[in-house]
Amino acid sequence: MAISGAFKFRGACNAVFSLPDEAISKGVITHSSGNHAAALSLAAKLRGVPAYIVVPNNAPTCKVENIKRYDGRVNFSETNMRSRIEVANKLRQEIGAILIPSSNDGRIMSGQGTISLEILEQAPKIDTIVVPISGGGMLAGVALAAKAINPAIRILGAEPKGADDAARSKAAGRIITLRETDTIADGLRAFLGDVTWPVVRDLVDDIIVVEDTEIIKAMKLCFNILKIVVEPSAAIGLAAVLSNTFQKNPAWKDSKHVGIVVSGGNVDMNLF
Repeated sequence: MAISGAFKFRGACNAVFSLPDEAISKGVITHSSGNHAAALSLAAKLRGVPAYIVVPNNAPTCKVENIKRYDGRVNFSETNMRSRIEVANKLRQEIGAILIPSSNDGRIMSGQGTISLEILEQAPKIDTIVVPISGGGMLAGVALAAKAINPAIRILGAEPKGADDAARSKAAGRIITLRETDTIADGLRAFLGDVTWPVVRDLVDDIIVVEDTEIIKAMKLCFNILKIVVEPSAAIGLAAVLSNTFQKNPAWKDSKHVGIVVSGGNVDMNLF
């Protein structure tokens, strides 16, 4: 795991270091609930440029502190996606920084795809990979890379019931957005975009939806058995695999070697 505390650093680093000096001279900007924001702040710091971060005002304190730790310049917005986008666009126009989306970007997806390369290099027998889904950048990147290596591999997304737009989108065959989200998994409240959606639609086999209670149970298991602290958005993959939806689905009975992407240990201790 990168020192930013989440695998989001892979995508952010790839995006930041792929830009020419002239394009990135005024810095980068994004809106994010926390992990991509911290990752982008760190990547920008390593590149020597400023990072302007729009964060919803209900973001966990530990994630805001992570952003500041890497010299990210925090700007708060309302909690809804519309406000986040509006504040980010206003800043971008004023400053001239380059927008680096948290998910809906090919450079982000490519960076996240290295997760698959590493998993399958270390554990080539894996036949199923389960990945959290929010905006879909990590899931799309993992799916593209994994299917390129092994077209028969099964890729499953894991999503909270209170923010199940991806599952609804898969069922409808088109992007579905929600008016509001309600889940303990604060890092999984974004929506699919025009870049991530076609990959999720065509290469992701299914989306497993779980309740917040199942996520909390998985967090406790990670702490008590694995001795690792994970945030709700990271525990959801394990929650999905432990769920009846996965365990009792005959379509997945041949999933014998399952890899779970656990990305994010940034949780306020009071919440934990």
